[in-house]
Amino acid sequence: MGAAPAVPDAEAHGGSGSADHILATLAETMGPLDARPHYSPLVLAGLARATEFGLLCATGVLVHLAYVVPQVGYGLAYDVAIPAMAALAILVFQALRINNVAAFRAPIYQGFRIAGGWSLVVMAALGVIFFLKLDATFSRVWMVGWYGLGLGALLVERGILSIVTAHMTRTGRLDRRTVVVGGGPAGAALLEELSKQQNTDLRICGVFDDRTDARSPDVVAGYPKLGNVDDLVALARHTRIDLIIFTLPITAEQRLLTMLRKLWVLPIDIRLAAHTNKLKFRPRSYSYIGSVPVLDVFDKPIADWDVVMKTIFDRVVGALALVVLSPLLLAVAIAVKLDSRGPVLFKQKRYGFNNEAVEVYKFRSMYVDKLDFAAAKQVTRDDPRVTRVGRFIRKTSMDELPQLFNVVFKGNLSLVGPRPHAVHAKAADRQYDDVVDGYFARHRVKPGITGWAQINGWRGETDTPVKIQRRVEHDLAYIENWSLFFDLYILLITPFALIKTENAY
Repeated sequence: MGAAPAVPDAEAHGGSGSADHILATLAETMGPLDARPHYSPLVLAGLARATEFGLLCATGVLVHLAYVVPQVGYGLAYDVAIPAMAALAILVFQALRINNVAAFRAPIYQGFRIAGGWSLVVMAALGVIFFLKLDATFSRVWMVGWYGLGLGALLVERGILSIVTAHMTRTGRLDRRTVVVGGGPAGAALLEELSKQQNTDLRICGVFDDRTDARSPDVVAGYPKLGNVDDLVALARHTRIDLIIFTLPITAEQRLLTMLRKLWVLPIDIRLAAHTNKLKFRPRSYSYIGSVPVLDVFDKPIADWDVVMKTIFDRVVGALALVVLSPLLLAVAIAVKLDSRGPVLFKQKRYGFNNEAVEVYKFRSMYVDKLDFAAAKQVTRDDPRVTRVGRFIRKTSMDELPQLFNVVFKGNLSLVGPRPHAVHAKAADRQYDDVVDGYFARHRVKPGITGWAQINGWRGETDTPVKIQRRVEHDLAYIENWSLFFDLYILLITPFALIKTENAY
């Protein structure tokens, strides 16, 4: 992490500035902060491990085919030895701690460690061959050839990886954008400790504090105070924030809970710094940011490899569903067109991930002159705005099928997740977030075409506070218990759940 940024000569560091003002301040102090998602260091390290395993296997097979097969024929023993040695090499590299972003940035130094680790694996293999008297089974020329070719491939791969990592670092794609909540001596001590960390991906954006008196100065350890917790929520809706660290003592329970109630709805990791707390826990109770002990308060629900797996699942299964359901999609489109004049598809703004407005597709189910783009009035039983075909496709949820295009091509919806609500949707003439405390916590993940609430009967009209309350409860339960198997289960149950149409009009 670099040195603290120079603080601009602005007068509103400690006030309740707008998100736009805070973004302008950050742009002036640290450069532009766009909203692009960062690449997970864990995923990057995992891809590097998989690539290196593949390279070692490929070079081992190549030498085997080029030298051993022409000499003595194909040897089945090599099919066991090659992946076993490649896997052992990856384990050795992991033990040497050379599969992380910091190592990727130092290819020359880490190249010597890779050479040492690969040499250790080859020497161990030679020892096994010698003691088990397998000299006649494995060619020494093959082993030496594989050692040289494999090492060369690894070094070239690390050189390319270092270039890619350097570019990602320059463009901020590996930064873990961090804000500190709580100024004063505790905040200053944390920031000074974090500034000492070497080869860290933390990028401190600034400090937020709900206090406006002398206990919370405008500048803390060289970092600007950007506003209060409400400003932080607004900022997190405009740009990417990855980590929030509280410096409040555990004894400030009420103050801490008040701020957490505002922040837990965000898709951000939240930690409580423990380096100055007098109350001590068992060592395994802590996680660490560098050498700074922290207590995990909230985790981003779906992160790192979970994001990759869910994205692949959505795109692959969604594409298959489009192919399989294409005759049905065509039939519904023709029926909509023949039933009433107007376009086949209807586009509507809805809440997406982190409260972002996304445009979702549906088959048009209302007369074209009565379309309700803002969802100002909910559809009710025998609603005169709904066409004849519209009543059928709404009851069967066929009107939602075009959202597969959102999943496969736009990526702003998932197959499974909390249903995206219209921006101005209401329950009993009140906005959803006014009815349900913590309503926006359901936006910590991408919305979905179907969800846990829908297969449990909470779909359709939300004319009472109880209905939206129960829907949100199921959405939050889904988020807390997410897994790919859970997604698959919901998808399989959805067709049977659609049989119950009492709430769908």
